[in-house]
Amino acid sequence: MSRFPKKMAFWKRIRFKYKLSFLNENTLEEVFSFRLSRLSGFLALVVFAALLIALTSVVIIKTPIRNYLPGYMASEIRQEMIDNSLKTDSLEQHLHIQSKYLDNIRAILRGDMKVDEIPKIDSLRDNANVDLEKSKTTAKFIRNFEEEEKYNLNALNTNANRPDIIMFFRPVNGLISSAFSLKEKHYGIDIATTPKSSVVSTTKGTVIYTGFDANAGYVIQIQHQNGYVSVYKHNASLLKRQGDEVNGGETIALAGSTGNYSTGDHLHFELWYKGKPVDPKEYINFN
Repeated sequence: MSRFPKKMAFWKRIRFKYKLSFLNENTLEEVFSFRLSRLSGFLALVVFAALLIALTSVVIIKTPIRNYLPGYMASEIRQEMIDNSLKTDSLEQHLHIQSKYLDNIRAILRGDMKVDEIPKIDSLRDNANVDLEKSKTTAKFIRNFEEEEKYNLNALNTNANRPDIIMFFRPVNGLISSAFSLKEKHYGIDIATTPKSSVVSTTKGTVIYTGFDANAGYVIQIQHQNGYVSVYKHNASLLKRQGDEVNGGETIALAGSTGNYSTGDHLHFELWYKGKPVDPKEYINFN
């Protein structure tokens, strides 16, 4: 016997339509009815399941519900948490500094403390004409420090006529997009680079400031020997804290484009010598 009649009978059964009617209980009048076969019922169920899965996927992907799934937290969420943590730490440092500043002001007004003879370098304003007068204690400390660092390998002289010049590392890989200009009050150079490039300390020193500025973005300043201070602005994130000791070539930040004055991914690098800005290209080889 051929198998085709059985196959035809199967398709006939699943395509056979049943009528479903809704009647008025009082009048037995047919209110609504529709015909449905087994095949159309199965297809309708498949379409409904597909739509339900698609809707569930959209809700999970497009809403914060996805963060509750194990292992699904996106990298941008983790980066946002890191950035928020850095901003919180920066705000705490600013509050601590502000509190210390107010305490010092109160002490000065009461006559318990003398005004510091060395002003803090503010790289956001013109400090080129600041006259840094040293007290006897400060001068003695500088002489002792320079004597101790005389034979430090990081302090090798690169110019016999300028014993104050030390070896500097290039702060980041990239091309100089804006040069140093005292006339335009641009006290550093801009180095165009790729996002999240490593920013390194130009030489050994101590981190004296880290924080976030509305115009300069994430900023870090490092005090070096022989009266040098290096400043790094517009970073995407900072990897060091105030008071940290760093070596030359050690990564201190990741390059970015933070701050209102930034027009793209780059590092604004400043080099100060004894309170005055100098052209970094005269001290560092950028070729």
